[in-house]
Amino acid sequence: MERIKIGVLREEKSPPDKRVPLTPLICSELTKKYANVDIVVQPSKIRCYTDDEYTAFGIPLQEDISDCDILMGVKEVPVEKLIPHKKYFFFSHTIKKQAHNQKLMKGLIEKKIQMIDYETLTDKQHNRIIGFGRYAGIVGAYNGILGYGLKYDLFRIKPANQCRDKAEMEEELKRVKLPNIKIALTGGGRVANGAIETLSALRIRKVTPEEFLMASFREPVYCQLNPRDYVERPNDHNFDLNDFFTHPEHFVSRFSPFTKVTDLYISTHYWDPRSPKMFTKEDLKDPKFHISVIADVTCDMDGSVPTTIRASSIAQPFYGYNIVSEKEDLPFNKDTICVMAVDNLPCELPRDASDDFGKDLSERVLPFVVGEDKDKVIRRASICKDGKLTHYYEYLSDYAY
Repeated sequence: MERIKIGVLREEKSPPDKRVPLTPLICSELTKKYANVDIVVQPSKIRCYTDDEYTAFGIPLQEDISDCDILMGVKEVPVEKLIPHKKYFFFSHTIKKQAHNQKLMKGLIEKKIQMIDYETLTDKQHNRIIGFGRYAGIVGAYNGILGYGLKYDLFRIKPANQCRDKAEMEEELKRVKLPNIKIALTGGGRVANGAIETLSALRIRKVTPEEFLMASFREPVYCQLNPRDYVERPNDHNFDLNDFFTHPEHFVSRFSPFTKVTDLYISTHYWDPRSPKMFTKEDLKDPKFHISVIADVTCDMDGSVPTTIRASSIAQPFYGYNIVSEKEDLPFNKDTICVMAVDNLPCELPRDASDDFGKDLSERVLPFVVGEDKDKVIRRASICKDGKLTHYYEYLSDYAY
C-alpha cells in the first residue's frame, strides 16, 4: 500500500481563521488507524489548537509542505501559496461563480490542482456529508438570545467568542431569564438542528406553528417552520416539497402571519435566489410587524431576509435596520430592528467546531481518500483536476478559463 502524506495548512486568509480541519487528537488517531498515512502540520500562531498541542500528540511541525500528497485547510488558500499538481481540500467558495474568487479558480486550473471543496462532498443521494453548519446554528441562536437581552436590557451574557468552549457558553445560558417571548425558526437541516441545541439548553418549549400563531403562553416558546409553513403556490394549498425545490420561483411567501406574533426570528433555512423573500421592506412598515430581533444565520446578502444589508463581524455582531429610512442604524434603538448577520459564526467556538468537523472528515471522507473511492465521493467533489474542470463542474467554464 502506497504511503500518503497529509499536510495541515496554516490559514493565510485575512482576517485569520482559527479553525483547523484536523485536531491534534484526530491526527494522532488517523496515523494509528492507517499505517500508510503520515500527517504533518504547518506551524501557526493563530490556530485554536497550538503547535505544542500537535507535537504533544506526536504530530510533527513542518514549514515546507511541498512533499505532501494532500493539503488540507479551512478557508481559501491564496493563489501564490498554491503548490502545483497537489490535491487540496478547503472551502474554495467558487461553485457559485463568486467574483472575488475567480482568480483562485483560474489558479487552481493553471497549477493543475485537484480541488476537493468540502461543500461539494456528498453521498449518493447528493446530501452534503460535512460542514460547519451545526456550529453556525449553535452560535447563531446564542447570538440571537444575546441580542434580545441587550435590546431590552434583560440580561448580559458573555459573547460566544469569549467563551473557551461550548460548555462555558452553555453555563452562560443558565443566567438567561427570558420573558414569554415567541421565537420563530426557519429551516430543517444541520444549521437548524444546531440552533435547536441552543434553544433546548435554555429549556424553551417547542410548540406547533398553529399553537404559535393562535395561543398565548406564560413562558418563552419556539416553533420550527419548514417550507410548507412559510411558502405556498398562489391559490393552491396542496404543498409539494419536490415542486418547491425544483421550481421555487412559482411560490410566494406565507410567512406574514408569523411576523405579527414573533419577537425573535432565527433564519437557518437554505435559500435559493429564485425563492420568494420571507417578507418585504414594505411589510416591515406594517404597524402589526412585531419582530424586533433577527438572527440571520444564513446571512445571504439581498437574500430571504431583507433586513440583512451587510454581514456583521464577530467583534460587532449587531447592527440596526431602520424601518423608515431602510438604512443601517444603531442596533438597540427603540425604532430599529436588531440584526445579527455574522457570516463566520463557527469561528466563535473554533475548538468545538473544529473537533466536530474533524470527526466527520475522518469518518466520512478520509476512508475514500486513503482507500478506494468506491462511492465516488472524492470524484464527485473534485471541481478540477489536471488543468481541467471535471464534467460535474463544466458549468463553471466561462468563470474558470
